Amino acid sequence: MTHEHDIAEAAHEAASQGAPDGAPESAPETAPAGGDPAGEPVAPVGSVEWAATAAQSRGPEASEGSAHAAGPAHSAGKAQSGGPEAGAAGDESTDHERQLEHDLEELAAKAEKADEYLDLAQRTRADFENYRKRAAREAAAAQERGIAKLAKELLPAVDNLDRALEAAQSAAASDDGQVAAQGNGTSTLISGIKLVHDDVIAALARAGIERFSPEGEKFDPQQHEAIAQHPVEGKEPGTVIEVYQRGYRLGEVVIRPARVVVAA
Repeated sequence: MTHEHDIAEAAHEAASQGAPDGAPESAPETAPAGGDPAGEPVAPVGSVEWAATAAQSRGPEASEGSAHAAGPAHSAGKAQSGGPEAGAAGDESTDHERQLEHDLEELAAKAEKADEYLDLAQRTRADFENYRKRAAREAAAAQERGIAKLAKELLPAVDNLDRALEAAQSAAASDDGQVAAQGNGTSTLISGIKLVHDDVIAALARAGIERFSPEGEKFDPQQHEAIAQHPVEGKEPGTVIEVYQRGYRLGEVVIRPARVVVAA
């Protein structure tokens, strides 16, 4: 008992000396009869300062141990909590890529279809332009054919007017005295025939029909029709020496060739 009492007093003195000024002192409790076999003093019950001092003295080691103990569990928790989110992000990225591929395929199909429509429109436009030009050419050719047909029907009447005018002028020139005695009847007839003849020729000219007389020119079988051939002194063979009937043409097309006499 003396030894245990000495230990208790020593612990009380140490606690009294280590306590701050003004701190309440608490009586230490003695260890029970069957105390620590090693004989170490037992911590006083209710000594708050001693407990805080003990916690501070072993704080770093305890904190490091706690951190080491909590580290694996915390890391595992973070890994477990991050796993589903990472999987969801990967699925979303895959869906986005598939949507982009689908959109690109649709755009490519639409572009191909647009190219087909553009090609079709260009071909249709070219066909329409060709048709319009062809229709214009056919209309012009039909108009020329109509004019040529009408001219062919009128040319015999024009030839008769030419003959009548020439005959009247020849008769008036051969018998001036008799015509003067009969008055102005013959001259009036000649003037009327000439007026009708000029009007018909002017109408043909407005339609594009031109009359030509190739006297003195080289014979051209494309524009001339030889009805006779005579040797003429001073004329080269193949030269037109007389025009029996004038020719008519519409532009470059000969409606009726001129009937001529050619030098042999």
